Amino acid sequence: MTDLPARDSPDPERQLYVISGVQAAGKSTAGRLLAERFSRGVFIDGDDVRAMVVAGREDMTPDPSPEAIRQLLLRYQVAAQTALLHRSAGFDVVVADNIFGPILTSFLQLLAGHTFHLIMLVPAPEVVLRREHARDKDGYGPIWTVQALHDLVQAQTARLGWWIDSSNLSAQETVDLILSDPDRSIVGVPADMSVEAG
Repeated sequence: MTDLPARDSPDPERQLYVISGVQAAGKSTAGRLLAERFSRGVFIDGDDVRAMVVAGREDMTPDPSPEAIRQLLLRYQVAAQTALLHRSAGFDVVVADNIFGPILTSFLQLLAGHTFHLIMLVPAPEVVLRREHARDKDGYGPIWTVQALHDLVQAQTARLGWWIDSSNLSAQETVDLILSDPDRSIVGVPADMSVEAG
């Protein structure tokens, strides 16, 4: 495989942002807007990676099958490797996906040896429910409830990065806040890292 051609002048290290939260927390909207703030920005939406599987897909449930977990980890791997490849080519990258609960550790291990920004959007459940009703896609249905996922985030997700209650923020205001204090969201992942949910 041919290497990418070298850029005319080296860039300073580009940034990688990972934005997580429950469905309808606003991560995709804010993530795309954040990527657009950079001179060279890439946005990777977990929903788009998930949609690549057009036959045989198994989605996560409260009691997921081993295949559903395997496919979720594959989705994370595709997103992480795509992000790192674009960053090495001189782009700032934003990844938005549902990454919470104990499986956050597995995602972080995909970025071992890298420093990046982790944002967890945690609007109040009633705000999420209102946003869910206002959008075109259905992220919950009969399997998940907003409250159940909110409780999973709060009780079983390691407190890493910057947790933002975006209940009273627009997507643009959320991006403004993220960029106002970038050091607050930095996470460094050692190669042998181990994270316990707290």
